[in-house]
Formats: sequence, structure tokens, C-alpha cells
Amino acid sequence: MTVAALVAALGLAAVHVFAARLRFLDGVPRSRWLSGAGGVSVAYVFVHLLPELADGQATASAVRSGAFGAVEREVYLLALAGLLVFYGAERLAKSSGELKHQADGETSSSAAFWVHLASFGVYNVIIGYLLVHREEPGAVGLAAFAVAMALHFVVTDYGLRTDYKQSWERIGRWALVAAVLAGWALGATVEVSEMAVAGVTAFLGGGVILNVLKEELPEERKSRFSALLIGAIGYAALLLFI
Repeated sequence: MTVAALVAALGLAAVHVFAARLRFLDGVPRSRWLSGAGGVSVAYVFVHLLPELADGQATASAVRSGAFGAVEREVYLLALAGLLVFYGAERLAKSSGELKHQADGETSSSAAFWVHLASFGVYNVIIGYLLVHREEPGAVGLAAFAVAMALHFVVTDYGLRTDYKQSWERIGRWALVAAVLAGWALGATVEVSEMAVAGVTAFLGGGVILNVLKEELPEERKSRFSALLIGAIGYAALLLFI
């Protein structure tokens, strides 16, 4: 399974390398393909990750001790933490430079770029690790996770490329390639408890929800609700079927 996870990690790395070449995604109104991909990511979180969180909470309840000894909903709190941490990183990036664009379309703030890159680097390490260690093991679970994250990367990469252009091309995408592969390597060499896997899964779920909504909600992007709805319903149906 580690080899299969490596194949998946390489596939996700390829998304970072080649997503910028998908020029049909450009323009306003927002491409229906981007909105559909966002729908797939959200469906995966609600139909697949959240049930896994319930299992993880059961594991946490069975072994509860230490600082969380009196807490009944550790895993769900970590999902909330994931959403808040990535929202905080987004606000910090914008306050660092307010994403003011130059004539060539690139942001004038290098500080904002590095904040975004650091937060998505952590994000990718977690995803790479979970390719090896997930709540639900097996080839089908791996494929479902990899496909959802690949489409999610298309959405997030589009936003980063729009904001940072040359910095993204030169540094950003390669740093995220390295991060997802580093996550896989960490997963291949370090195994943590089921409770820890549940925790990072929850944290990731909160981050995915935040990042999809961040890309879809701004009014100026004229997002395609119908495409998001189709993507969400279609992938949810597929997950329920498998």
C-alpha cells in the first residue's frame, strides 16, 4: 500500500506542476470545472471524512487521557481548529499585503505569498501523510481520497496562481510538490496512533471546507453554483455506491 500511496503522491505532485497550464479554467464568470471540482472536495469531506471522524471520536473516547481527559469531542474540535487556522492564515496573508495587484497581475506583497505558501505547505504534508495512513485503508479509499484531493489542488492552485503568477510558477508550485512528497515520505517511515491519524484527518477536513468556500464565495468571481452542486451530488453518490 505504501507503493500505491507513492503513485498517488506523484499524481498529486503532477497536479501542482501542470494545473497552471489548464488555461480553459481562466476567466469570469468562474469556470464550471473549478466550481465542480470544489463540489467534489466538499462532498468528500461531508460524506467520507466526517463519518471517519465519528470513528476517530470513538477511538479517542476509548483511549481518552491526559490534557483531553475531560473533553468529549476532541476530533470535532480539531476539525474546527483546522478551519480556524487556515482562515487565520488567509487573513494574515491578506493583511500582510492586501493582495494589491500590479499591472502584470502579480501581488505586490511577498509577505502574503510566503504566508500562503507556508500554510499550504503544511496542508500538503498532511495530505501526503494521509495517503499512507487513513482511517479507512485499502485501494478504494486511497483512490477516493486521491481524486478528491487532486481536484481540490486544481481549485487551490488556480487561486494561488491568480494571486502570485510568477512567484507561483518559479517557487510556489515546486514547494508544494516537495511538501506532498515529504508528507508521503513521513508516512512511509513514521506511524502514529489511530487517535493521531483521526486528529490530523479532522484538521484537514476543516481546512478543505474553508479553502473551497474561500474560493467559491467571493461575489466578484461569479461562481457557478449549479456546477458545484452537480460535482457535490455526483461525487457523494459515487462515494455512497463504493
